[in-house]
Order: sequence, then structure tokens, then C-alpha cells
Amino acid sequence: MKQNNFLEGIKKPWMPYVCPFAVFMLFTGLGQYIPSMSYLFYIAKTVIVAILLLYFKKDYQQDLSGYFDLQIWLESILAGIVVLAVWILSEDVLPTIGDPSGFNPAAFGLSRPSETVVLAVRLLGAAIVVPIMEELFWRSFLMRYLINPNFQAVRLGAFTWFSFLSVTVLFGLEHYRIIQGIIAGAIFSLLVIRQKSVKGAVISHSVTNLGLGIYVMSTGNWHFW
Repeated sequence: MKQNNFLEGIKKPWMPYVCPFAVFMLFTGLGQYIPSMSYLFYIAKTVIVAILLLYFKKDYQQDLSGYFDLQIWLESILAGIVVLAVWILSEDVLPTIGDPSGFNPAAFGLSRPSETVVLAVRLLGAAIVVPIMEELFWRSFLMRYLINPNFQAVRLGAFTWFSFLSVTVLFGLEHYRIIQGIIAGAIFSLLVIRQKSVKGAVISHSVTNLGLGIYVMSTGNWHFW
């Protein structure tokens, strides 16, 4: 009980949003620094970030609230499909940053069962953990923080050109495919602005990542991962 009270005492309003994202980026960096162990770092970051999101889940109730009718679901799913199409079809056309080798589980010399586990974690992490973690950080926290450091006083989906463009560009810079990332960031941000909730952006982001994962595994185009 004392430990929980201590944690609550030191917890800042931004911690539930920044902490999972920071952990994810730390392990991503470690995976890039030690490529031979990148699959272990991916499993670790997926599990740890999922635990953090569950720990902070009460802090996200308002962010993920909102009335969702069929039209909004279809709108979010369609947006995710559009981003997926842009991501795949614009390959070798738009400029990129760096030269990542992708994530091919067969490259690590694992047994078939282990490879299957790694693939499953990779797909579930991309389709569930990443969309929740990133949308909470980029669209719920940072887009509001850039309007007012007291971000909780800012209505979810509030718009200024500075916050919208900053988050959109920074989201693009987070990705190897920078232009595709900027387009995706703009679409996800517009969903939040329109719907006044992060739910639609999470759904859209999840559709994109799930579709990309299925495409990668079915075609062997591992460079997309």
C-alpha cells in the first residue's frame, strides 16, 4: 500500500503517456544497436509497454471514450486502409530516412516454434500495443501539450496549426518512410480532431498495422517491418 501511495505521489500527468512511449523507443534503439538480438528487444518492449498501458489504464478512460456509431467505425477503418495503401504502393517512390533491413524472424536462426512465437508477438505488438501507445502519446498528449503545457485542460481534438503540423511531422520523422509517416500522422490526427476521441485513431492505426503485418507475412517483403 505504501509503495502504491508513493508511486501515485510522484506520478506526473504526462507519465502515463510518455513512459510507455519512452520505453518503446529505448528498446527500439537497443534493437538497432544490437541487430542480432532485435527480436528479443521487440518481445521485451511489447510485453513491458503492454504492462505499462494496463497499469495506467485508468488515466486513459477519457481519452478513449466517445460515442461510436457504425459510420465512425467505417470512417476509421477506411482511413486505416487508405494509410495502408499509401504505405505499400508508394514504396520506392517517396524519399526515406536510413536503410533499415526490416524484421525477418528467419534471420535469427531460431527453431520453427520459436520463430512462430516471435512472429505472433510482432504482429500482436504492431496491431494492438503500438497503436494504443502511439496514439495516446502523439494525439492525446503531445498534440494537446503543444497547445497548453497543462494539456489536461485542453479538449481532446482541439486544433491549432502549430500542434497539428508539429505532431504530424514528428510522427513522420519517427519512421523510415518519412513521407508515408507524415501522411499517416495527418490522417490519424484529423480523425482525433473530427471525432474528439483517440479511439478512432487507434482503430485506424491498428487496421493499418494489422494489414501491413498480414501483407508482410504473406509476401515475404520483410523490409516493410
